Amino acid sequence: MLFNSDQKDNAVKEQVDSKNVHLITSIEKWEAKLSEATKDGKIVVANFSAPWCRPCKSMTPAFCELADKYTSMVFLAIDVDELAELSKSWDIKATPTFVFFKDGRQVDKLIGADKSDLQQKIAAMDEA
Repeated sequence: MLFNSDQKDNAVKEQVDSKNVHLITSIEKWEAKLSEATKDGKIVVANFSAPWCRPCKSMTPAFCELADKYTSMVFLAIDVDELAELSKSWDIKATPTFVFFKDGRQVDKLIGADKSDLQQKIAAMDEA
């Protein structure tokens, strides 16, 4: 299925159902959210995924649920096709990949669609 840009944005927005998940649509938005979180001392959980990726789609509701539960963290959703350069710069080779940041630096990474692993990593980050 091919999307034009608006349809693709809407498809991603329809999947992301949380006020605490920010869609990253540009490098500038990425840098702004990362520096804002660093300034506020917040952990960032970045979900690198693709709209055509079935495991990604299955993880989106869990990601949104965790975002609603852990409101002291910042949750970002990045489309690897839209922001290929950004994805490459963080060495994203598979989707979904969840990257955890603290003080603007990567502190952990989870590759794959394992809801309980994601939940455990987020809970551990929250306690740290």
